[in-house]
Amino acid sequence: MAETDLVELVDEHGTAGGRTTVADAHAAPGRLHRAFSVLVTRPDGALLLQRRAHAKVRFGGLWTNSCCGHPAPGSDLLTSATTRVRDELGVDLVDAHEVGTFVYRAPDAGSGHVEWEHDHVVVGRVEGELAPDPDEVVETAWVTPAQARALVDAGEVTPWFADVLRVAAAAS
Repeated sequence: MAETDLVELVDEHGTAGGRTTVADAHAAPGRLHRAFSVLVTRPDGALLLQRRAHAKVRFGGLWTNSCCGHPAPGSDLLTSATTRVRDELGVDLVDAHEVGTFVYRAPDAGSGHVEWEHDHVVVGRVEGELAPDPDEVVETAWVTPAQARALVDAGEVTPWFADVLRVAAAAS
């Protein structure tokens, strides 16, 4: 997503209340806006994680869920998530469904930007061979839930990832 793309401003309950650019939403002190976090799973319980490209504006180089993004104002959440997975990972997201939401706020010391998001957790599977966009993703890994929690405990993840795991686990 470009810093000039629009995001939907929301209140703590996720009710839409305007729009602004990605850059404005993330400028300190941050503006609460809608986002999504996709967690891709396999039938054996493995989770697909990605390590964000170092050049990412916010939280580069950290491990996180399979894919993240912002739906454009008024757009369908699952369609937006499916499109973003295709753009970032080069595969088709299937059987996608929302399992819950959470709100978090996290300043990024490296950039001075602030993530303040009403985040929709989307779980699904993928079809096809992974072909990550190197501008977005440094590497991917299939891990067990215990390995994902170990990354959280080691502090090697984005600020929202622990909440993504929590919401996804509560829904299964």
